Amino acid sequence: MAAEIHSRPQSSRPVLLSKIEGHQDAVTAALLIPKEDGVITASEDRTIRVWLKRDSGQYWPSIYHTMASPCSAMAYHHDSRRIFVGQDNGAVMEFHVSEDFNKMNFIKTYPDRVTAIIFSLATEWVISTGHDKCVSWMCTRSGNMLGRHFSTSWTSCLQYDFDTQYAFVGDCSGQISLLKLEQSSCSVITTLKGHEGSVACLWWDPIQRLLFSGASDNSVIMWDIGGRKGRTLLLQGHHDRVQSLCYLQLTRQLVSCSSDGGIAVWNMDVSREEVREVVRSDSCQKCEQPFFWNIKQMWDTKTLGKCGQAVCGKCSSKRSSYPVMGFEFQVRVCDSCYDSIKDEDRTSLATFHEGKHNISHMSMDVARGLMVTCGTDRVVKIWDMTPVVGCSLATGFSPH
Repeated sequence: MAAEIHSRPQSSRPVLLSKIEGHQDAVTAALLIPKEDGVITASEDRTIRVWLKRDSGQYWPSIYHTMASPCSAMAYHHDSRRIFVGQDNGAVMEFHVSEDFNKMNFIKTYPDRVTAIIFSLATEWVISTGHDKCVSWMCTRSGNMLGRHFSTSWTSCLQYDFDTQYAFVGDCSGQISLLKLEQSSCSVITTLKGHEGSVACLWWDPIQRLLFSGASDNSVIMWDIGGRKGRTLLLQGHHDRVQSLCYLQLTRQLVSCSSDGGIAVWNMDVSREEVREVVRSDSCQKCEQPFFWNIKQMWDTKTLGKCGQAVCGKCSSKRSSYPVMGFEFQVRVCDSCYDSIKDEDRTSLATFHEGKHNISHMSMDVARGLMVTCGTDRVVKIWDMTPVVGCSLATGFSPH
């Protein structure tokens, strides 16, 4: 069924529909149940809960299951009603949920230390990453470990292309590895380097073959994998660690959330400029004045302008936003670049909203325009995002 697209006012904001409270510790994952008024949550209080909306309009737990260890990650496959939960004690547990979402049966345990989980029904693989610096994939039929790949840093996030069996793995060094997974082995295809902090989240769009990454450097990078030109776009609008991402294919919009509660909706259906690599010089590229500060101060003092030159404060007295290059807030630019920026170049290409709670995880039901957020404040919030993302999507659309 074709999607109906309705324009919305630019000033619209997300609408908070419901607020779920009850966990005794940080909520590490919250997932909307497709085609149901329900949410599945996992928490550091060691519980998995399935919340269903009652006639009163409130959400109450229909399932309350206590684990042996705090829950650190979760994946849910709706067609098969299977839940995979990662724990701090290094295990992944599989459960099956009844059709009425009132009962959950234990299936099996997989050994691993988990930060992210993906389930592939076609191959019957559970793929996971963890703080043991390992990417592993296990067979759900036998429960056996099929393969492992070890990284030099903690692996923090994961995305997977179900058709080609490529895995994208982000780690705490700021690097993203592209792996080709086989039945019992894997090969490293390439590595992507661009973030100055640990990679916290990834989103893979298999249609346009775009990879989005968010990191502790407060930035989002778009990697054009399918274009084969190595094109990258830098998006800077958050003021804290970017924790979660979702790309909407039909409207060409990217939704990102940060740990300070910031929710950003980026318009990716416009022509954007790549950020030129900053010249790694020990002196100003304009007046040749040397930089004498320590490394962090030195890069804070340098300027990332249109020209990409490393410029001292005397040669970069101006500040400006430049959304077409991804800078939604004002940054220092060299004086010559500032003079070339037109007023229309400063028009924002994103909208920013306040979630008013810590956000450590976000997921979206794109077909219904719903988003669920959760965090260390133990609160789960459900949002109607249709006024923000600019469209109402017909059923039948799935991001994976």
